[in-house]
Amino acid sequence: QVQLVESGGGLVQPGGSLRLSCTASVSIFSINAMGWYRQAPGKQRELVANMISSDSINYASSVKGRFTISRDNTKNTLYLQMNSLKPEDTAVYYCSAIRGGKYYWGQGTQVTVSS
Repeated sequence: QVQLVESGGGLVQPGGSLRLSCTASVSIFSINAMGWYRQAPGKQRELVANMISSDSINYASSVKGRFTISRDNTKNTLYLQMNSLKPEDTAVYYCSAIRGGKYYWGQGTQVTVSS
């Protein structure tokens, strides 16, 4: 079983930045892959970025060049640095982990980009 706790969401103006954090209840080394998804009202959940290793990272085209996924193995924490935020980035952001063939999800954190 893997528990994921996200933090760092909030309200930010267009062009601003936020950093999301996701702390896992187990060692990250025991997790096969981690990532961030988001779901806007009335839309399906979509992949934002995922990381299998430091050499295997994928970004959605809509966030490439603006968002950066990273992790701190000593803290069992995954991050999502979000820069140049746009109103269309408004969504609930979810942390995910794959371990032993199972998907695990965090509770989600709201990100709202508005002036």
